[in-house]
Amino acid sequence: MIELTSEDGHNFSAYRAEPSGEPKGAVVVLQDFSGVSAHIQKEVDGFAALGYVAIAPALFDREKKSVDFGFDESGLSEGEKLAQSVPLETALQDIQAAVDSVKSAGKVALVGFSWGGYLAYLSANSLRDVACAIGYSASELSQEHPTKRKIPTLLHFPENDPTFPVEDIVQFRAARPDISAFSYPEVGHDFNFDEAKTFNAEAAQAARERTLFWISQFVEGQPPVTLKNSGSYAQAKVEKKKKKSGGDDMGPPMD
Repeated sequence: MIELTSEDGHNFSAYRAEPSGEPKGAVVVLQDFSGVSAHIQKEVDGFAALGYVAIAPALFDREKKSVDFGFDESGLSEGEKLAQSVPLETALQDIQAAVDSVKSAGKVALVGFSWGGYLAYLSANSLRDVACAIGYSASELSQEHPTKRKIPTLLHFPENDPTFPVEDIVQFRAARPDISAFSYPEVGHDFNFDEAKTFNAEAAQAARERTLFWISQFVEGQPPVTLKNSGSYAQAKVEKKKKKSGGDDMGPPMD
């Protein structure tokens, strides 16, 4: 772990990993309710292995240090309560400090999970020097319809998630055609973490491939051509196949 300092003088910890060679860019990983836990650190290590400087800021440090609640029900419940006690403005300040600490490596992507997915979504319109934002199982987005995203934003929605029902996903996607959104049938919250009871290998792999493709476009290479009526919607292939747990791109609206 390393130490970072926010613009208000708050000192907090972060888990950072370096690539073996010249970095392709950077990825800031935003924690879920479990804290900067073993699975979040595994995500950081995974991005570093692919050539990115990667870092996960400890966003609970303002309220409680060295948090690792794990995936049991009581731990996640405690983590959710702790997240509610962290003001959004200070969380965004800490994320900005993490971005600033790695931006010398190149363009920066944000990848958030659950609470972190929500923070990644907010960061897309709030932070400096961020190339793209990606959110998994993002909480609380039903209250975040109005504003078009300022940077390319990708969301992964599990369809069997009581915190964000399918009806809300459909309404959100209709209100935000500038976002690239994939839904994953018959999978639940935390579907991409192999320690979770809701882990689904097929959906996790599909979401991982889409996330890495997105990062390669907006961090390493040139952005795709903007499509009509789609804002920063990426040129991801729309698969017109029978639904599988790998998910469907809900895509921009038809003319």
